[in-house]
Amino acid sequence: MNERWSRALRTAGVTTLALVALGALACLVVRDQISRHRRNLFSPHALRRVAALGHMAGEQASIDNLNLLRDFIAREPKPLLRSRAQAIVRRMEKEAPLA
Repeated sequence: MNERWSRALRTAGVTTLALVALGALACLVVRDQISRHRRNLFSPHALRRVAALGHMAGEQASIDNLNLLRDFIAREPKPLLRSRAQAIVRRMEKEAPLA
């Protein structure tokens, strides 16, 4: 009985460590993709546009950024990305009502 518990705990520990390592690797891959493609707002690839929106969300409000995002909203075919950009524009407009 004691040996069974030991083996079960060891298996659970190894499985947990493997899942944590896999999760960390996935986070690193996503972070790499975001940093690599964060300025591709008009890319044909949706993941690159998502990364670019993430980058724009951290930018300061400026007339250039607002105009860029408004142009993006006008051209973006995916409703989810359009709504994300609209939320960023609303936030920027509250920060500094420039335009």
